[in-house]
Amino acid sequence: MRMVPLDDGQLLIRLIDRSEAHAAEQMRVDFVANASHELRTPLSTLIGYTETLREQGGEIDGETRERFLTVVDDEAHRMQSVVEDLISLSRIEAERFSTPTDAVDLAPLIGQVIENSRRAANERNSKLEVAIAAALPAIAADSGQILQLLDNLVTNALRYGTPGTPVTIVAEPEGAMVHLVIADEGEGIAPEHVKRVTERFYRVDTSRSRALGGTGLGLSIVKHIVERHRGRLTIESKLGVGTKMHVLLPVHRS
Repeated sequence: MRMVPLDDGQLLIRLIDRSEAHAAEQMRVDFVANASHELRTPLSTLIGYTETLREQGGEIDGETRERFLTVVDDEAHRMQSVVEDLISLSRIEAERFSTPTDAVDLAPLIGQVIENSRRAANERNSKLEVAIAAALPAIAADSGQILQLLDNLVTNALRYGTPGTPVTIVAEPEGAMVHLVIADEGEGIAPEHVKRVTERFYRVDTSRSRALGGTGLGLSIVKHIVERHRGRLTIESKLGVGTKMHVLLPVHRS
């Protein structure tokens, strides 16, 4: 609040709401802390195992050495995934003011993601069930980003769905939008977590999430892609039932 006296004895009072600036600064601080933590953990593991291999290499049997090298390789790939997702997120944010205008057919992209996810689905004994409307219109989109969105959502559904249960992908027209739904039959997300799962590095269950893989950035990337496309993301989840991710994307207009 700022007050300035006027010549006639009155006061000019200016009120400034700094809530958004404060929230943005807090997000920045949290992001730096979380990113540092996500990179520090695998880095510490890498250093520990490589030091052991270097200092005690002659005393370690072949089987143990191979196990150590597997851990090193896994942690290095984990760090690489975090860095790649951070770069991807930064690129999407930089393009947020440029609305995609290309006409993109959603069906082939869904087919590509299904094919890429087939191995993971087989490992969890989960069927990938697809229902695409016959006359699905093209969307105004960046095909690469929509492919990334689909891949992240299907991967999440397979990761957190109960093994042996299906993952469903539905795409249908809804007015001037195309409605995409990716659903799993898993543990679901508690209401207090639903609003926060699109935050960077936010994890409902930290230990379980890390055990299942993932960088903690997948849904944040999805959210930013949807926002860039001037769409809408809604999360519907029930504990013990499963989760449905609803994405509305604008239809392409000639």
